[in-house]
Amino acid sequence: MTLSPFSFTTVGDIHLEWGGAARFGELLAERFAARNLLLVTDRGLIDAGLIAPVEAALAAAGFAVTIFDEVVADPPEAIVRGCTDAARAKGIDIVAGLGGGSSLDIAKLVAVMIGSDQDLSEMYGIGNVTGTRVPLALVPTTAGTGSEVTNISIITTGETTKMGVVSRQLYADFVLLDAELTVGLPQVHTAATGIDAMVHAIEAYTSKFKKNPLSDALAREALRLLGENLIPACQDGTNREAREKMLLGAMLAGQAFSNSPVAAVHALAYPLGGHYHLPHGLTNALMLGPVLRYNARVAAPLYAELADVLSVPGTGDEQARSAAFVDHMLKLMDDSGAPRRLRDVNVTDNSLAMLATDAMKQTRLLVNNPVEVTEDDALELYREAW
Repeated sequence: MTLSPFSFTTVGDIHLEWGGAARFGELLAERFAARNLLLVTDRGLIDAGLIAPVEAALAAAGFAVTIFDEVVADPPEAIVRGCTDAARAKGIDIVAGLGGGSSLDIAKLVAVMIGSDQDLSEMYGIGNVTGTRVPLALVPTTAGTGSEVTNISIITTGETTKMGVVSRQLYADFVLLDAELTVGLPQVHTAATGIDAMVHAIEAYTSKFKKNPLSDALAREALRLLGENLIPACQDGTNREAREKMLLGAMLAGQAFSNSPVAAVHALAYPLGGHYHLPHGLTNALMLGPVLRYNARVAAPLYAELADVLSVPGTGDEQARSAAFVDHMLKLMDDSGAPRRLRDVNVTDNSLAMLATDAMKQTRLLVNNPVEVTEDDALELYREAW
């Protein structure tokens, strides 16, 4: 079979090292000439004591450090603009993001905005960023979003709506993977972010239009690492091997879905985050089971392949192996301790129709799903998840 044309792009410089955050300044100094650095993070990481050692390492390597710690979950446009204004006032010439997906997403956009006079409102969509950016380094503290290696930033644009900026300029110059930073992550967050990463791998592997051999290989290895280590990481948050392999798996899944985009799980998850302010990883976990079952009518051959990747026991034809894969994913989620039903996180049944209407706005994502999802379908999927 001949290969269909495809493109694959990712971060060009990735360094994995347990405890590497203590050498962050040294690692940056040998890569970049810029020294006036903005560190984008959140208050929780400062209070947890994770930022002070990093700031000291940067200062020791000759960086002048300005900290922006106002990042919140589902960050609104005002946070992006406020961070950009602060960076411009300080003459920042290099940006580092350290934290969860929200901090990394903000760092990516700010690095673009201070290197350009384009307004944020003009950047939404795919390929609409026109300017360049200052040097950008990213350090994730959760094994979930994969934002450190994606060209995507998700911003809350209204009371309940989210929009994405997708552009080549958002790929970082340097990524540091230090799994020691994830050790303090509570069990429920470890579970939700880990399942989020597995969703990325599964949706990349089944994406309708841009599925390609490189993303496939990364998605398979990501799913293998995540599937083997999710429960050990949830059961013992200090398990170095499990934490490191989860972080690596989440990064590989990020590389996969950045090139073979996610679909209906994410499309249905976003309205839950917008209306109920639930963490992104958790909303993906809540919608995964219903969407897997819904997509199996078309994706069964691919699910059967992923059953083998996860070493799911049993034999049978594609339909049987696909069903075994879905059952295995549901058991993994149960064993992880993540909430499993919308009602468990206080989503009300009278809001499901509204959520279905909002999900239809996620056309950028829905187009990638292997099976078409109508508003009626979305409502049924929410009902199943409820």
